[in-house]
Amino acid sequence: MIYFGLDLGTNSLGISINNELNIVFGVENYNFSKGNYKKARTHLLQLMKKRSVYNLVIGLPLQLDGSEGERANSVRRFISDLKKEADFEFDVCFFDERYSTIEAEEELRKMGFTASEISKKIDMTSAIIILEKFLIKAKKEKNNGK
Repeated sequence: MIYFGLDLGTNSLGISINNELNIVFGVENYNFSKGNYKKARTHLLQLMKKRSVYNLVIGLPLQLDGSEGERANSVRRFISDLKKEADFEFDVCFFDERYSTIEAEEELRKMGFTASEISKKIDMTSAIIILEKFLIKAKKEKNNGK
């Protein structure tokens, strides 16, 4: 199954995708003006139609204790509004994204990117990490008969 992995920031949407071999690739770091989630939703819906991908895995920014705070509520609102605006059906999985941004920043640093380059790629790289972890977990659960 093909998924878009998503990492929603306040002014960018990181998007990744997997292929049939479950190799995950970055699609883009889509930027929008701060808080203009409508623009991000419109772009995502167009991309879903264009690529015929109707399965989303979106990072849910849980607090350290595992509870949901305002950022998690914002992600849930984004998806709720996305479903209202869509003229097609799609599935969504929320996935714990704690530490994905830190992991993404570390990876990009190791690859030699500068701070300004990192800021342009961080959400897409986080989306890659989120989708990779989701696919690993799904495979483990399938192998364990869950």
